[in-house]
Amino acid sequence: MRSAFAAAAALFLAAPVLAARAVADPVADFYAGKTVTLAVSGSAGGGYDTLGRAVARYLGRHMPGNPAVVVKNIPGAGGILLMNQMYNTAPRDGTWLASAQNNTPFEPLYGTKEAEYDARKVIYIGSPSAEVALLAVMSSTGARNIADARAKPLNMGSSGRNSTPSFYARLANETLGTKLNIIVGYPGQNDALLAMERGEIDGYPSAFYNSLMSTRPTWIAEGKVNLLAQFGAAKEAAIADTPWATELARNAEDRALIEAASAPLGVGRPYVMPPGVPADRVAAMRRAFLDAMDDPEFQADNRRAQLGANKPQSAEELMAGVEKAYAAPPAVIERLRKLLQ
Repeated sequence: MRSAFAAAAALFLAAPVLAARAVADPVADFYAGKTVTLAVSGSAGGGYDTLGRAVARYLGRHMPGNPAVVVKNIPGAGGILLMNQMYNTAPRDGTWLASAQNNTPFEPLYGTKEAEYDARKVIYIGSPSAEVALLAVMSSTGARNIADARAKPLNMGSSGRNSTPSFYARLANETLGTKLNIIVGYPGQNDALLAMERGEIDGYPSAFYNSLMSTRPTWIAEGKVNLLAQFGAAKEAAIADTPWATELARNAEDRALIEAASAPLGVGRPYVMPPGVPADRVAAMRRAFLDAMDDPEFQADNRRAQLGANKPQSAEELMAGVEKAYAAPPAVIERLRKLLQ
């Protein structure tokens, strides 16, 4: 009887341990004590890097097992270098996450030979933002709307002939009938805004709303700049009076071209993982990412440092935007490729 009693007591004492093992979280077990690499496509100190380091500070605390998250910068080729590495050689166990540039999911669609990945097989985690690009001119030009930009030439700053602002200037001319002249030589948006203040150029064809509000917060309110159109997957509510470019398109074909061209703006700054990561770890990463975006401390950092995490998006929203772009009619894709070249 003593032996039987001792065995029963041992089983009773062991029951909680056995129950704990039965409900143990395999994802937490995997990530506990691990380090997750967050690869950032921008160089140290840039916008992608600053935002990525903020995400890294909060992502681990919302992950099962609370792994450490460290940032690794892999700049080059407009973000394509990182995407190639992520897709082809990065670990597929859930310990590698990439902060990609918004153009990279669409480079294969554009026919970019250097893009050695299938963007529709990439695992999307989420995005902290969605961007809106503005066709903006100084009010001193007298151009108040698209009709004015169709009536007279306007000089628009850009970094190079194949840069983003040059592309949007060509897109506006192609679909909206504007007469925008591209003036190259301005390395970035802020350089072009300074040139606008000096009267060297009339405007900028792709001023990101978030960047404009962080660097020139009074321009719109004080009427120093006129916003002729906004490009993006959806309108920016704060400037609802500024027409959406698709509303200004002259026909259905031009409208479809604007929508396809605006797809990178819709995905914002996507976070992705390589194909083949176990589904339970992907699900945990997606939940943790959105939870990090909602973290009150992260939001405080976002406001204080103007990180631009203005509209967190789920993996499903990102995938829908990518699929829609790839489903564009061949004629639209051909026109898009010509504009990009």
